[in-house]
Amino acid sequence: MKAFFSEIRGAVVSTLVLAVVCCGLYPLIVFGVGQTLFHDKANGSLIVEKDGTVRGSRLLAQGFTDPKYFHPRPSAAGNGYDAAGSSGSNLGPTSQKLKDAIQDRVAAYRTENGLGDGDMVPADAVTASGSGLDPHISPRNAELQTGRVAKARGLSADRIRELIKENTDGPDFGVLGDPGVNVLTLNRALDAAP
Repeated sequence: MKAFFSEIRGAVVSTLVLAVVCCGLYPLIVFGVGQTLFHDKANGSLIVEKDGTVRGSRLLAQGFTDPKYFHPRPSAAGNGYDAAGSSGSNLGPTSQKLKDAIQDRVAAYRTENGLGDGDMVPADAVTASGSGLDPHISPRNAELQTGRVAKARGLSADRIRELIKENTDGPDFGVLGDPGVNVLTLNRALDAAP
């Protein structure tokens, strides 16, 4: 019986030590490192107005439909750009529903941006990202929307291209991934443009 209680005591002590380390110390260390080294990202990369109003996050897409704004990728998250429902559509390449949705999106994109029937449409303009909330579009997608936005705002296409360039993020660490244009920061820059 003494050996049994010795084993139980060892198990309980081990559980308590692991609980303190894994549920207390480790999360505190990770939180401290995040707040110290990556403060902006650890707090959601929020875009805050001077009056303290939060306008969004650099990490999450928002739906823009007005012709004077650049439009993000389509969203499969919840009822559209719902961060609480972040997910992909789970529709595979053989899905007729996905094919029909892409055909409809291609036609709408061409009409909206004044493209011809034979003009290529970037994949990111008609397909949702894995999270459904990707805040970036490709530089090609932004370029194809430039004419519509310039016309709606009465700005020159060259001025719009400057803003696109200013809001294009390069590949991570200079080599990982492709450049992407952050739609929210670009649209905010457009609103602030003279």
